[in-house]
Amino acid sequence: MATTPDSTKRAYQRTEQRQSATIEAVVHLCGEQDPSTLTTNRIAQKVGVSQGALFKHFPNKSSLWESVAGWVAGQLTTRVFSVADQHEEADKALEAMFLAHIGFIARHPGIPRLMLGELQKPGNQPAKRIIRQTLAFYRQKIVALLHLGIEQKCISPTIDTEAAAVLYIGAIQGLVVQAMVGGDIMSIEESAPRIFKLYSASIRASDDGE
Repeated sequence: MATTPDSTKRAYQRTEQRQSATIEAVVHLCGEQDPSTLTTNRIAQKVGVSQGALFKHFPNKSSLWESVAGWVAGQLTTRVFSVADQHEEADKALEAMFLAHIGFIARHPGIPRLMLGELQKPGNQPAKRIIRQTLAFYRQKIVALLHLGIEQKCISPTIDTEAAAVLYIGAIQGLVVQAMVGGDIMSIEESAPRIFKLYSASIRASDDGE
């Protein structure tokens, strides 16, 4: 039987849906166990398909992890960076991005484990490259906002913007680690505003503009 445009479209949509469901399953499972111990069989069980069906959509585990890393990168752009872009004042943008990032992690606690796990792997696999590029882009976004804040005179002109960006990212990582140690990842949303307030105080411009 010849395929029709409609049947081809439906098949493509089913493939996209299955790929999306698989990525969501991986992200969820990474919140329950060490990503390095996650097998394709466990992922297939979570999705509700056979391993053979899983490999119809992802040729191998590396391609699946690459897709997951790409999803994480996309989510950071749409859900975190876009929040910052809604604010004209740099200090407000930095705060909004910080809180949005923490909220994203609270909803997807497997993300930090997944990213750290990929970064620790030897070699330079596609997923690892995507995560490294995403983190580099994230740091550049922070540095750009810090420079904008200096221009707007809401951030001290004497700060080391590169170091301030490292501190910003480190504050997020520290919150995540502490929450994981305490076994309560949801607590990070409660702590985040207080932590950012301390960070903000360290970079804020004084009343006389220095």
